[in-house]
Amino acid sequence: MDPPPVADPGQTKDKGVGSKGEMDLPVADPGPVRDEGELLRCPFCDYEAVYKLAQFLLPGLAAVCVDGTTGDLFRSPSDVAVDLRKEMVDSITQRSETFIADVEAEQNAENEMSDDPYEIVSIFMDDFSRTKRNIIGHVSGWLLSDSRDDKIDDFVQEMEMTRFWPLERREAIAEVLLRNVDIKTKFHCPEKYENEERLAEHKAQCSFRPVTCPNEGCRTKVSVRCMQDHDATCLFKILQCEQNCEKRLLRRDMDRHCVTVCPMRPMKCPFGCDDSFSEHDLEEHCSESLQQHLLKVLQVIHKNNFTADELKETALRLEKSEDRGKLAKARDARSLTSIVKDLEAKKFQCSSVVSHVNLGG
Repeated sequence: MDPPPVADPGQTKDKGVGSKGEMDLPVADPGPVRDEGELLRCPFCDYEAVYKLAQFLLPGLAAVCVDGTTGDLFRSPSDVAVDLRKEMVDSITQRSETFIADVEAEQNAENEMSDDPYEIVSIFMDDFSRTKRNIIGHVSGWLLSDSRDDKIDDFVQEMEMTRFWPLERREAIAEVLLRNVDIKTKFHCPEKYENEERLAEHKAQCSFRPVTCPNEGCRTKVSVRCMQDHDATCLFKILQCEQNCEKRLLRRDMDRHCVTVCPMRPMKCPFGCDDSFSEHDLEEHCSESLQQHLLKVLQVIHKNNFTADELKETALRLEKSEDRGKLAKARDARSLTSIVKDLEAKKFQCSSVVSHVNLGG
C-alpha cells in the first residue's frame, strides 16, 4: 500500500529552532486518497493513536539532536534540528513503507514481530538515533545519565515554545506511519470505495471519524469508537454526587467535593461514640443520642465526684429538661460541655437563692 505523500519537513532551511518555515503551516485536508486500483481510501485513523504517536516524535528528535552534538564545541542541538528532522522523518517513513513486506518475509522467523505501532515506530527511531550519535553519544554512561535526560527535556520545551515542529504537522506524519505499520487495522479504517459519493456515505458513519468531546470545557478529540471510553473518564463530565447529595458537578471536582463540603460525606461521631453516619445526619444523631453524649461529657466534668448511677441520673434529667433543644444543638463535646456547665451553674445559683430565702424565712 502506497502511503499518502508526506510534506517534506526539512524543505525550508530554517535559521534556527525558533524560525518558521513552510512545514509550520496548518495541515490542510488532503481530501480522498486514491489507492491501488483507483479506489478511494477512507482517511480516518484512531485519533488518540495518532496523537500518542505524534507526541513522542518530538522527544525522539530531541534525543537525536542532543546525542549528535554532545561535546561538540561548534554545534548545538538547535543547529542540527532542521536537517535531522528531515532525515529522521524520511528514515522512519521509509522503514514503515516496507514494514508489512518485511513482516511477511519473516513470518517463519523465530522472533515474532510486534504489532504495536508505538513499539514499532520507537524501534525505527532508536535505529535512526544510533546512526547519528557521536563518540560521546555512544558511551553507555552518557546514555543513562540524568544530564542527558535533562538536556533532552530542555530541548523539547524549547521546540514547543518556538513551535518548531507543531503538533498538527507531527500528526500528519504520525497518520502515515500508523497506516503503514498497523498490520491488523486496529487503529485505522481499511475501507476503500469506487467513487466519492460512496466514500462520503461511509465517512459520515465511520467509527474512526474524529469528534470533539461534547462536555463543556473539554476540547479533546477522539474517534467515535473511543468516545464512550473517553466519556467514562472525562474530567469535564457533569455527574451526580457520588455520595448522593443534590449537587451535580464536574468529575474533576468530585473527590474534593466528597471529602470537604459534601453534606453526605461519612463522618464519625464527634462525641466519641461508635456510630458512623453522613454529615447530613449529624443533627438527627445528636438528638437521638443526646443522653449518651451527655453521659460522656458529665464523666469528664465530674470525674470521680459522681457515681455511675448519679451520672446516669443527671444525664437523664438534662435530657428531659426544658433545655433539651439547646443541648441537642451542640455538635461537639466542647460545645456540649460548655452548655452543661452553664446549666449546672445556673442551677447552683438558683439553689443558693432558694436556700438563702428559706434561711431568711
